[in-house]
Amino acid sequence: MGTPEFAIPTLEGLLREYAVVGVVTQPDRRAGRGRHMTMSPVKELAMAEGVPVFQPETFRREEAVAQLRDWEPDVIVVAAYGQILPQAVLDVPPFGVLNVHASLLPRWRGASPVEGAIMAGDDVTGVTIMKLDAGMDTGPTLAKREIKIKPNETAGELEDRLADLGADLLMEVLPAYLAGDLEPVPQPEEGVTLTRPLRKKQARIDWDRAVEDVHNQVRAFAPEPGAYTFWDGRRLKIFRTKVIESDEVPEDEPGTVVMCEGQPAVMTGDGCLALLRIQMAGKRPMDASAFVRGRRNFVGAKLGSQKPGD
Repeated sequence: MGTPEFAIPTLEGLLREYAVVGVVTQPDRRAGRGRHMTMSPVKELAMAEGVPVFQPETFRREEAVAQLRDWEPDVIVVAAYGQILPQAVLDVPPFGVLNVHASLLPRWRGASPVEGAIMAGDDVTGVTIMKLDAGMDTGPTLAKREIKIKPNETAGELEDRLADLGADLLMEVLPAYLAGDLEPVPQPEEGVTLTRPLRKKQARIDWDRAVEDVHNQVRAFAPEPGAYTFWDGRRLKIFRTKVIESDEVPEDEPGTVVMCEGQPAVMTGDGCLALLRIQMAGKRPMDASAFVRGRRNFVGAKLGSQKPGD
């Protein structure tokens, strides 16, 4: 059971080693400028491999759960499926439902563990293989694996690494678990943190905040939906930044575009944040230095106002 690219390495590993009797993924959705119906990455892979696909809107209906029972799975593996599963689903397979979760539980339970770790400025994160229960990522764990978060790594880049790490760890522990040689261990009560689904309004940058906080916000919202600000009444997305480590930075107000150590940058509440990759509304993403060369009035401008004079 999975939907986005994060789930692909897990499904590929299972297809190599086990008989996958079925794949459950979110219903096709409209996406892109043309609003065309689009299949999830997991559905595309399953169809290419000839695996039956099931796309229920919800598992609150008995007929949806009945489809799972008809497949008679020994175990269900979940990787970023996108729905909370009711107890009726958890009770279907004799070995229960295992989840590939992109954090070191109990830290960052919930829907946005990768973004949560980056926005909090965590130095490390990882993956956990856990057995789902009725709570929100509260079930017992089978294994964890830790990795360091790179200083300028975006959520998309970190998620790709965690997807591979989670798939590898699952394939290591699944044989022992199915053989009865590995028992899930309850999560500790200490160190619990929660994340919620990200909202687009959370991506708007407040330049009065600390430079590290803004940098982490940009990283957490890249590549989608993209942290943003406003310039000359138009939305400006910012996909990649770098904290400038220097004792000599301009003293302009937060939100002011400056040149800092030869790079276009923006003043924050306590430092200078270099702009590396940005995108004006209706345009393609581009290198910030090239953007500045084509728009000389950008340096010296004040970012953040949605309307001129706002």
